[in-house]
Amino acid sequence: MKCPFCGSLDTQVIDSRVNEAGDAIRRRRRCTACDKRFTTWETAELRLPQIVKTNGTREDFSETKLREGFRRALHKRPVPTELVDAAVERIRQRVLARGAREIPALEIGELVMNELKRLDKVAYIRFASVYKSFEDPDDFRDVLHDLEHAPPHGVDDLFE
Repeated sequence: MKCPFCGSLDTQVIDSRVNEAGDAIRRRRRCTACDKRFTTWETAELRLPQIVKTNGTREDFSETKLREGFRRALHKRPVPTELVDAAVERIRQRVLARGAREIPALEIGELVMNELKRLDKVAYIRFASVYKSFEDPDDFRDVLHDLEHAPPHGVDDLFE
């Protein structure tokens, strides 16, 4: 670690402590060149992957866009905010767990559809109609058929 006072690269850690939340380490350091002391913090950096859109462009993962998709699909539907927050967090955790630097937008769309299928079937159909670019009534029939033959989900399943 470079000394912020003299720029020397020769520093020693004289004390380390984990913060109360357990997600960071505080280190007291001493510069062996100028003998000054300073504090550094060490935290884990979790980077969400870039989203690769169908046209090949890339953009940063946006929780705001993810929430907006849920908001539009669930417009005027009786789904509590807590359930939407939990769904968004599950998607975020799945994306992080992949550990990939990039993820296709289509995979994000599938994750959203799976969550909406559990939350509200009308919202699921709304989202699917835009996401899959429905062009005729047969597309709606196919989705309705899938819903009719999907295993039922209870409210308790949403908190798994």
